Amino acid sequence: MNTAGEKPEKTVIVSGATFGIGHEMALYLARSGFRVVGFGLEKAPVSSVAEASVADLNSAVKAEGLSAEFVAGDVTSESDVERAVSKALEYGDGIFGLVNNAAIGPLGTILDTQPDLFMRIMEVNLKGSYLMARAVIPHMRERGGGRIVNIGSGAGWGKPNMAAYSTSKGGLVALSKAMALDHFADGVAVNTVIPGGGGIISGMSLGRVAGDQEKLQSKAIGTVAGRIMNGSDMAGAVRFLLSEEAAAISGTIIDVGCFAHQGSSTPLPRRA
Repeated sequence: MNTAGEKPEKTVIVSGATFGIGHEMALYLARSGFRVVGFGLEKAPVSSVAEASVADLNSAVKAEGLSAEFVAGDVTSESDVERAVSKALEYGDGIFGLVNNAAIGPLGTILDTQPDLFMRIMEVNLKGSYLMARAVIPHMRERGGGRIVNIGSGAGWGKPNMAAYSTSKGGLVALSKAMALDHFADGVAVNTVIPGGGGIISGMSLGRVAGDQEKLQSKAIGTVAGRIMNGSDMAGAVRFLLSEEAAAISGTIIDVGCFAHQGSSTPLPRRA
């Protein structure tokens, strides 16, 4: 964690940072010594129960003495993305990291997912990451390199009743690997972190079950740690990929939780 009074040297943008796991990751990174620009919505998106006030979030981080600032905006809006990038550039040390976390996750097969909703899911989950990366990579290249961490999903390998969401997250895995190859020579590492095991508390997951936490977690596999994954678990993996220890890692996937979605069988329950 950051030493009190120590000036953060690296600026990281986290999208989808105004609530849920994205917010937890933003705070974790700020407490770990990064300067964080959190970017996200204030009103709950489709199929989510989360809401936030950027003014309240900024008051909270100021009271804690963290080097973090939250900016309201939509990752599908080029002007909003540019505003978040401009805010990050105000600190004068360029942009070192980007965590593409913003996503929406309505359930449905292709038959009960309307075309406009299908396209909205693609816009947020896939185009949003594209727009964010496209905006920051030139600045990373200018400073000699940087790190992009895309937040994926086990649905990217296909899951029932998640046709559009699975499509978007599968595309994100492919986009991550393509960017890792394309920007290798620029010193920009691109990796993916995937939350797994089910039962994860977020605005998106609770929205899928009408806010019923018991229903969400009743059949969750959880993690090898014997519990359901949380935001700190995710943030720890992200922090590693932003660290000097991960300087040579690009094009890979870190799974935080259960890996059954990657072609494996479902793990057995933990022994008593």
